[in-house]
Amino acid sequence: MKVSIITATFNSLPYIKETYDSIRSQTFSNWEWLVTDDCSSDGTFEYINQLASEDRRIIVRRNAVNSGAAVSRNVSLSNSHGDYIAFIDSDDIWLPEKLQYQLEFMELNNLDFTFTSYETIDESSLSHNRFIDINQTEPVDYKDMLKKKATLGCSTVILRRSAIKDLSMPLLRTGQDYALWLKILKQGIKAYPCNKILMKYRIVPTSISRNKFRKAARQWQIYRKIERLSLVDSCLCFAFYAWRAVFRR
Repeated sequence: MKVSIITATFNSLPYIKETYDSIRSQTFSNWEWLVTDDCSSDGTFEYINQLASEDRRIIVRRNAVNSGAAVSRNVSLSNSHGDYIAFIDSDDIWLPEKLQYQLEFMELNNLDFTFTSYETIDESSLSHNRFIDINQTEPVDYKDMLKKKATLGCSTVILRRSAIKDLSMPLLRTGQDYALWLKILKQGIKAYPCNKILMKYRIVPTSISRNKFRKAARQWQIYRKIERLSLVDSCLCFAFYAWRAVFRR
């Protein structure tokens, strides 16, 4: 059993070492880490190449032009060979037992799509004492995901390759992971929560995903352009999304 770990990088030098250290420290060691750099200018690409020269499990690619995280992740996905696909963003951190615990959970219960709880941290890796999806106990289906009943942090997800026909992410500049989850769940697959905190999600103020207006616009775009929901259904789902964005703890 092998896991392909998918990462897109762009000017990630301040955090990528912690990300790699968290992968290297996994109690499950049969993995490959596929990193595609999106034309970084801060030395990220050179640093990842240096790591790859020391650890043969690291496979590095680079886009010819800056193309966004979806393209970068798809490049890594197209070069992956694992039985399972895991994702980790270039500034997030896994707890050491993340892969082993989650894979055993999937194998024991014959699951194809799982996610875990996680905590948020700041730029200095200090905890906000905020925990996401910690109370999620029921599996999530397509309709649940449209209404954002769970967050499904990208760096928490593991997928069984053989169960999913198309793993490519829709070509959106942001929110491509959410769009992929919808695409998979639409096939009738459910996402099962592994109710344990196994990832630390770094909140960086300059991140595109932190802009609330852009996030809302992206959400609407996914409903209307990607999922092709009716105006009424889009409004209903967006109302659930907005409510949860405001009141989720």
